[in-house]
Amino acid sequence: MSERAWYRSIYWRIAIGFILFLAVMLVLQGGLFLWIVARSDGALPPSVLVEFASVIASDVGNEIEQNPKLDITGYIRRQYGQMPRRIFVVMTDGRVFATHPVAHTAVIASGAKEWIAKGGPAEVETVPLRFGRLIAFSRLLVNDVPVGVVAVQPGGPSFRVLREIVPTMLLMVGILMLGGTALAALLIFGPVNRRLKGLEDAAGRLGGGDLDARAPVGGGDEITAVANAFNRMADDLATRAAQLQASDRVRRQLFADVSHELMTPLTAIRGYVETLALPDLKADEATRRRYLDIVEQETLRLEAIVGDLLDLARLEAGGGTLKRQDLRVEHLFARVAARHERQSLESRVTFTTCIEPGAEIVNGDPDRLEQALQNLAANALRYTPTGGRVELRASAGDGHSILQVRDTGRGIPLEHVPMIFDRFYKVDASRSGTTAGSGLGLSIVKAIVERHGGTISVSSRPGVETVFEIRLPRP
Repeated sequence: MSERAWYRSIYWRIAIGFILFLAVMLVLQGGLFLWIVARSDGALPPSVLVEFASVIASDVGNEIEQNPKLDITGYIRRQYGQMPRRIFVVMTDGRVFATHPVAHTAVIASGAKEWIAKGGPAEVETVPLRFGRLIAFSRLLVNDVPVGVVAVQPGGPSFRVLREIVPTMLLMVGILMLGGTALAALLIFGPVNRRLKGLEDAAGRLGGGDLDARAPVGGGDEITAVANAFNRMADDLATRAAQLQASDRVRRQLFADVSHELMTPLTAIRGYVETLALPDLKADEATRRRYLDIVEQETLRLEAIVGDLLDLARLEAGGGTLKRQDLRVEHLFARVAARHERQSLESRVTFTTCIEPGAEIVNGDPDRLEQALQNLAANALRYTPTGGRVELRASAGDGHSILQVRDTGRGIPLEHVPMIFDRFYKVDASRSGTTAGSGLGLSIVKAIVERHGGTISVSSRPGVETVFEIRLPRP
């Protein structure tokens, strides 16, 4: 996995965005503070402005008395230029001196002249300016002679005030930004980054083939939801991988079993055909006939195996349609009993049927259900000794029709029960290669039952009884 550029990380983007947001908020708060300071100065009581104007007028008058050539502009700027107020000195000859050069100096001078013309009452006047500020006037006396007017206009914080406040404010902003960033990294972004890193690592290990990789789960936020979804996906992938491995093992085993089962009759056929084809074979007609009978039997067995394989493949693949209908269990059992009547008589095995009340009707495909019962009955007769008993029983319960094939044969060892429905599985390994069966009968029965939406199970007490039970849902 290529290393991600730091500026593309969502963690850093959120962190930088948070820092910028904090900085902007602090700057706005500082600006708001300065604005409040300016507003508070502009909202001073008129009497305060009048007193301030009087003090300045007295100070400037005394300086002019001592120094008639006084640089009034320089003096008032040195003395009062750092204050958060605009100060104007308007002389009677029209000269105007100001601490702050402003565009409306002429308007201030005009207002001062009007104030003088009115007789100069010692009060605050409202000058009709665009900025709508109050102006405090005070008469400027030199040797008790009026020579002009001192006008004071409230203003914003002066440069000196800003020079004192701004560094402290910037320092506090920096401290708050660093502290807030460190706190956010410790309490918010750090844990989130670690959890996302854990999720990324788990995804990388899962992509590398580690099906046991899981993302750490904690909390109840969106990252937890993503981690839970990832873990569910990983569990599903692990399950599917296990199923694929199991399926692959079954496929390989099936190929091996099919090859073995087909090879046995083919080998026999080939051996007897080659024997019959020998030019110097000296055998009577009876011997030849016996060899040909063996070839025929093995051919029929080969045909049966191939037919059962095709039948099982169609059933498991869902091929063909089931012609489901209500069947009388009595007729179904009668056909099975008739099919095996001769064999049961020859083996001296008692073959009986029993239908309990309420179980007279079963729903399913007549041919397929008969095929399943025929396979189970043939299997039961094959392993039931002389004097034993095979019974077909029908009952009803829990919304199911229950069909049982019971026998008093030698039974199935418990360790073989879980594999009894596997293809080509034979409890008695010595029977491999005989003509006792293809080894697919019980697999076909299971496929037929499952196509009907039912289940099949087996229970066995070796030497006492074996019961195959089919449970079919009732409509």
